[in-house]
Amino acid sequence: MDRKVAAKMMRAVILTILMVVISGHMLIWMMMPTNVYKSTWLPRIRAASSSTYFGLQGSTLLVNTFPVLFAAVLACFYLHLANTFPNQGESSKTRGMSAWRRRVIVKGLGIVSLTELSFLIIFLALLLWSFSTYLHVGFGKITHKSAAKEGEKMWEAKLESAAKRLGFMGNLCVAFLFYPVTRGSSLLPVFGLTSESSVKYHIWVGHITMTFLSAHGVCYILFWALTNQLSEMLKWAKVGVANAAGELALLSGLLMWLTTFPRIRRKFFELFFYTHYLYIPFIFFFVIHVGISYACIMLPSFYLFIIDRYLRFLQSRQGVRLVSARVLPCETVELNFLKSGGLSYTPTSIMFLNVPSISKMQWHPFTISSSSSLEPETLSVIIKGEGSWSRKLFQTLSSPSSLDRLHVSIEGPYGPASTSFSRHDELVMVSGGSGITPFISIFRELVYLCETLKCKTPKILLISSFKNSSDLTMLDLLLPISSTPSELSKLNLQIEAYITRETQSITTQNSEKLPSYNVWFKPNLSNTAITPVLGQNSWLWLAAIISSSFIVFLIAMGTLTRFYIYPIDHNTNKLYPYSSRAVLNMLLISLSIAMTASGAFLWNKRNCDITERKQVQNMEGTPDSGSYTTDRELESLPQQWLAQSTSLHYGERPDLKRYLFERKEASVGVLVCGPKKMRHEVADICSSGLAQNLHFESISFSW
Repeated sequence: MDRKVAAKMMRAVILTILMVVISGHMLIWMMMPTNVYKSTWLPRIRAASSSTYFGLQGSTLLVNTFPVLFAAVLACFYLHLANTFPNQGESSKTRGMSAWRRRVIVKGLGIVSLTELSFLIIFLALLLWSFSTYLHVGFGKITHKSAAKEGEKMWEAKLESAAKRLGFMGNLCVAFLFYPVTRGSSLLPVFGLTSESSVKYHIWVGHITMTFLSAHGVCYILFWALTNQLSEMLKWAKVGVANAAGELALLSGLLMWLTTFPRIRRKFFELFFYTHYLYIPFIFFFVIHVGISYACIMLPSFYLFIIDRYLRFLQSRQGVRLVSARVLPCETVELNFLKSGGLSYTPTSIMFLNVPSISKMQWHPFTISSSSSLEPETLSVIIKGEGSWSRKLFQTLSSPSSLDRLHVSIEGPYGPASTSFSRHDELVMVSGGSGITPFISIFRELVYLCETLKCKTPKILLISSFKNSSDLTMLDLLLPISSTPSELSKLNLQIEAYITRETQSITTQNSEKLPSYNVWFKPNLSNTAITPVLGQNSWLWLAAIISSSFIVFLIAMGTLTRFYIYPIDHNTNKLYPYSSRAVLNMLLISLSIAMTASGAFLWNKRNCDITERKQVQNMEGTPDSGSYTTDRELESLPQQWLAQSTSLHYGERPDLKRYLFERKEASVGVLVCGPKKMRHEVADICSSGLAQNLHFESISFSW
């Protein structure tokens, strides 16, 4: 108990420091466009931080880069303590945090949590404040005399000033662009966010970024054309801004941007997927364009993204042990992988899969259907054949020819840091089609709480809508293939299944049910069980990688500057080429991250190797490779219990308002996953104020 109290106090201290650091960082962002920052704060910071080791770059590293990386390290410690000493029960503070994570529907934005809405408002306010202040300060310095001194007219001087300020705004947006897509981020979970639910913010910020940068480029080209300086477009200055590098960065960004619009992305997904790798030349030429000193302003989010991306690269190089596949007649498969006992994840987590025999480059996210508690040695994902890639996979697994092995690589799992579904008296889970997949992991977690831990679990009402009766076989996935729980009857489960495109009479005439079957794969000694990429203490290892890689970079860059660059430039920033300095910095950052992340990965991999080999080799309980019809009979106790808990409705849709308003329990958790219209309908019902006991959550899923 003393350790738990100490851990709770430590978490509170860390969270307080974290909030102070983030608030201070946001204050710097607010002050950057002002004269006070440029004329008073920045000179003092540079005077205190400038040295023969870092030059002017030291001030931006200190003010803009270090605070965010320090906050990320603090967040790692916070999450480690939260995982090691989870809160029992719901304190007033926990209820307050839950209120911030409660989701509401906002016109034009969709379903968002109060935390997301707050961050969005702060970001938009920062954009408006920064842009208006940049323009006000910039235009305030332009007079007829200053314009004439440059040989320009007033409007020409203002056009150039506006073009420069648009570039400043683009840099501000780039600084926030990579936070939402850092899948293993330590900052997002602290605020109850996940990368998969934050992707839409990456999209929005990307659109805003390219709007500012495109306007920046167009205004400068227009200015150069009107002042007969078009030759400036080809300028690659030794010292100062490299215009040609900026144009290359803008071209890379535009090619990415064009493929992100919904119509193009849906129709030509592979084009969208492959062109997104242009983020590498985009960032490379962007840093050369603005110089490394100024680029340090946007460096933190990209630095954390690169660490995450490199760790994912290391994890994906190794094939994983695919034990079996459960093939359903509704063009759905459940892949069952071997995992180490040390890998734990929360319900509704996702995992990215790559099957080289289908596509060597494509990675697709899929919802995990298993529970790491109930199935300690197995991890399962559900894949519905609703895209070209997933259809090819289903055809491969359902083909008559025997398949001995299927090479699969993975990245993940990724999911929320914690869940609190069991705190409610009742759970109402509303799904449409494949939207049932995240609820399967929640159901299996509740089975574990009920059967193994003997905990009281909430009543469960599952309302599922399917197009065809063949999709009903997805309900079979509620029961894991690896083991059959023996005390399911203790769970209070009610399933209302709706078949919207069939009538009962038609279904009765065509009631012959196609069987599900399992495909078992031979073990391959080169494949491994799925393990945590950084071991069981992954947050501590991530903190070590962030801090040690940054220290290695500072030592290397400081040494290089002091003994190579400083003797040439003497901190004047007028002699040593900006582009060379930028390339050296990017190279050292990459090497420091690769060195420290590889060391942490290999250390943890070595510790897991012995256990992995034993798991892969000791699969004697699985059948030989080939296809087998499902062993469970309809009359078996678990299947019989599942059938008795299910009510079927044909040719109609569920009356969600009636179901939700009939709930009488004090606390009812309402989870919805499915089409946008369904999610918004449930959100409207819960937020109507007519039932105070309904607590709404929208679940993101992938298949």
